[in-house]
Parts: sequence; structure tokens; C-alpha cells
Amino acid sequence: MSEKRAPRLPLFHQIRLFVRNEQVVLSVLAIVIGAAAGLAAVGFRHFIDMVQLFFYGFSGPNVSEGIMDLPWWQIVLVPVIGGGIVGVFIHYFLPDGKAQGVQHVIEGVALKGGRMSFRTGIRAAIASAFSIGVGASVGREGPVVHLGASLGSWLSKRLSLGYILSRTLLGCGVAAAVASSFNAPIAGVFFALEVVVGHYALSAFAPIVIASVVGTIISRIYYGDFPAFILPKAMSLGSFWEFPAFALLGVVSAVAAIAFMRSVIFAEDKIGQLKLPFWLQPMAGGLVLGLMALVFPQIIGVGYEATDAAISELYPLWLLLALIVVKTVATAISFGSGFSGGVFSPSLFIGAMVGGAYGIIATSFFPELSSGYGAYTLIGMGAVAGAVLGAPISTILMIFELTNDYALTIAVMIATSLATVITQQVHGRSFFMWQLERRGIEIRGGREASLMRGVTVVDMVQQDITTIAPDAGLAMVRQELRRTKLGQVFVVDEKGSLKGSISFIELAEGLEQQEESGETATALEIARRKPVFLVENANLEQALQLHGASGEVYVPVVNNAEDCVLKGVLHEHDVALAYKKALEQARAEERGES
Repeated sequence: MSEKRAPRLPLFHQIRLFVRNEQVVLSVLAIVIGAAAGLAAVGFRHFIDMVQLFFYGFSGPNVSEGIMDLPWWQIVLVPVIGGGIVGVFIHYFLPDGKAQGVQHVIEGVALKGGRMSFRTGIRAAIASAFSIGVGASVGREGPVVHLGASLGSWLSKRLSLGYILSRTLLGCGVAAAVASSFNAPIAGVFFALEVVVGHYALSAFAPIVIASVVGTIISRIYYGDFPAFILPKAMSLGSFWEFPAFALLGVVSAVAAIAFMRSVIFAEDKIGQLKLPFWLQPMAGGLVLGLMALVFPQIIGVGYEATDAAISELYPLWLLLALIVVKTVATAISFGSGFSGGVFSPSLFIGAMVGGAYGIIATSFFPELSSGYGAYTLIGMGAVAGAVLGAPISTILMIFELTNDYALTIAVMIATSLATVITQQVHGRSFFMWQLERRGIEIRGGREASLMRGVTVVDMVQQDITTIAPDAGLAMVRQELRRTKLGQVFVVDEKGSLKGSISFIELAEGLEQQEESGETATALEIARRKPVFLVENANLEQALQLHGASGEVYVPVVNNAEDCVLKGVLHEHDVALAYKKALEQARAEERGES
């Protein structure tokens, strides 16, 4: 007899199940987010042009060429006036009166369940576009990433999606933003996964790819199929004997990346010590930028014009070396004085100058083996940017998408990998991680920490406890201790407030003192007056830390630190079990499981 086959579902029902599938829904949402982030990137660039047109009288990417025709006083005053406006806007309209960036996106994913404020995202984009438009030496990709992430978070919040889907949609916004900025969809995907999402599970990978492609399509419809940087000629590897030179360029790039990041740290610390009013700090920074721009106009704005010139081998050695120093100082002053913007473009600028200068020197020694210093410029861009951002994979892929040359990409891989490793060993962190640590935010532990912070101890409190009045005698204490399973009783007053705890150790000491003195002791007199405790809205992470630090098996839980009304106790076994579940859930999500 033939086996009986299970009846096939009707076609309409199969379609219905398919449409309701989580991955199908997520893919549709990825298209929406990709299109929205791509349009947001276009709108962001338009807003920069509007600000630039208003203050400088021209728009477009060729800023250094345009300001050469302006009077000196306009070059100096525009960053000053614009800095004052930016300072006031950031102080009154952004959280804590501080600029927002990619570090806040990482924080949102790791610690806030993929939640970000859409209103803050819009305001941060306005502050960054205005900063770039008036001449701040910052990048435009970071703000677009923040804006794209805010769009993804807003949609997930509106649809009441869980953490896994929220994090994926946020990553979709990031990928589309990077892809539309550089016309590099592969780099967009891996930047989102490498820097923001933190894993490569298929459940996140597929929607992020879709969003990145859609963002790229939007950008190409509007701007055409052109890369972010113009290559004047096809570049390829001259000789495999150049690889030692590429490795050494990686070392040099690490030095440049570390110097750049520490310059920003130094500028922030020193300008912060001046205690200037919030509106005066960016004005002072703008004054320095304007004076520097009189000699080096290349530092104004994003700086892609100068980066293109270095790739095209148009700058002499002295200018490349000078621009390394000047751009580093200009960007440090911009961030330190309170302008808003990203670090991607400045790191590419500095990397281009480092690679170009290194290429000229290397070519002078071995001209017959050289690929041309334009190739070294591209390699330096990838190496410095990868080290600063802590994103070697996405920067390598971005350079590959610009050149389509496998041999040159291998050179970028060598230099970028070495630069990133050296930077991590010496500096200890990427630029974004450093910014978070400066704000006292610990990302290590990532998803596990986020899960633990989402579990409150009130759900694990044991209410089967024994309490005793402060004036109770020791005989009563001994009787209650024998009856309780916890091995301790808690002294509470008539309002239920915790006054102390008593175990057999405190009881024995109290009985001994009572025998020696002959005076009757009370429960409050022998109790530990300041027992460790948790408030009922404390999270699992805090409970784990307190159990570890105190060594207590049972920790009392109170309503708040002021009233200290006893609610119950928390056992270390329950904390350990909840922690194990949090780890298992985090691992499941990284494997793409729900």
C-alpha cells in the first residue's frame, strides 16, 4: 500500500502564510527604509547646499575653489557666525546640549533595544548640515547614518516590533545611508553589520542587503551611477614586490589614525577647560577655522574636492604633508568646539594625504615598481578610515567598489588590517567606542548587557520572608530564626521600612554580650544596621554586580532608597538562572533564531 500523503494547503492559504512570514514582512519594510534613507541622504546634501549658498554665495562640492574668489573677511566670518547659530541650536534642541553621531546609533542597538528618537535624528541632521554648510571640517556620512538609523527605529516603534526586528530595521537604515552616500551597496551592508548590528546572521543580512540596494538605486536615480570619488584612470598593482611597501603604509596609517583621534581628545579636553559659554565655543572654533582657511581652503567642509585632487596626483609632496597636519587640527577644533558632523570624511581625507605623500616618497626610491602614488592614496584612505572607524571590512569593500581591481584590493586589505590592529593595540578602541567611553557608557557585553538591563528584579523577588519588630527580644529573634528557611530575619519598623538584618552570627554575638552585661538586648541593637539592598526597579545587571560584590546569598529588595519598605528578597540562584537565560537568548538572536 502506498503511503498517505498529507493534504496540500489551498493556494490562497499558502499565499496568506507566505505574506505573514516574518522575513517577508521584514524584506518589505527594508525596501521602505532603504528608499526613505536614500531620499534622506539626498535631502541632507541639498540642505548643506542651501546653507552654503546662503552664507558663501555658491553651492556644490567644490568649496575650496569657490571660497578663493571671496573676500577674506567673509571666509573668516562665516564659520564664526555659523558657529554661534550651531552652538545655540545644539544647546537648546539636542539631548544634553551635545551633538549626535554614529556612537549614539551603536548605543541604541546595544543598550536601548534598537530604539532611537526620530525627533532627535531630524534635529541632529539639521545641526550637522548647518555645521558643514558654514565650513566646519567634519563629514556628512555620520549624520546621514544617524538619520537613517532614526528612520528605521521610528518605523519599528510605530509597528511595535520586538528587539530583533528593531535592530535589523535600524541596520537597514544605516546600510542604505552609507550605500547612497558612497554609491557602494556592498560597503553599506558590511558597515551596518560590522559597526552597528554586530553579527552576520542571515535573518539580518538579507533585509540589510535589500535596503542597501534600494538606497543605492535612489542615489543613482538622482545623481547618476558615479562613485563618491573620481578615479582619473584605471588603477592596478604595478608589482607584487610592492607588498612590503603596502605593509609599511599600514603602519604609517596607524600612526596617522592614532594622532588624529588623540588630537580630537586633546581639543575636547582643552576647549572644555576654558569654560566658555555654549554659544561662544563653536564661534571661537569657527574663527580659528576661518583663519586657517585663508591659507588652506581645502579644510573647509567635507573635503572631497581635495581628496579627489590627491587621487588624481595633483598635489605636491609639501602640500600633502601640510594638509595631513592642518586637516587633523581643523577637524579636532571642529569637534572640540562643538560643531556637529561625522568623522568618516575627515579620516578619508587624512588617509588620502598620508597615502599620497607616502606614495611619492616610495615611488622616488623604486619608480619602476610603483603603481603610481594615486594607488597609494586609495590604500591610505582605506587604512586610516578603517583604523579610525574600527570598520576594516567595510572600508576595504568600499575601496574595492571604487576601483574594481582585485590586486589593488589585496593591497588595501594588508594596509588596512595592519593599521587597524596597531591602532587597537595602541589606542585601545575605535573612535566611536572612545566617544561612548568618554560619556561613561560601557558597550562591552553588548546584547547580553542590554537583555540584563531589560529584566527587573521585581519579577524574581521571593516574598516568603520573616520580619521582626525593632524592640523584639533575643528569645523572639531565636525563635524566628529557627522557623525561617532563609537563615536570617529582617528588622522592620511599623511602616515596613528595613532597619537591619539578623543571622545566627549576629544572634550569637548578641546573646554573648547580653550575658556579659546582664542587660536585655533588642533586635535592632544586634542587627546589621546597613545591609546591602536592591530597589525593586533595579535590573538584572545591577543584581548580578551586587551579589558578586557583597557575597550575600539573599539580598533584600525595597520599594525605593528613601522609604526602604521591604518587598522581599532576591536569591543568587535566581539571578544566575536569569543571567543564563539572557546569554542563551543573545546567542539565539546572533544565530538568527527568535
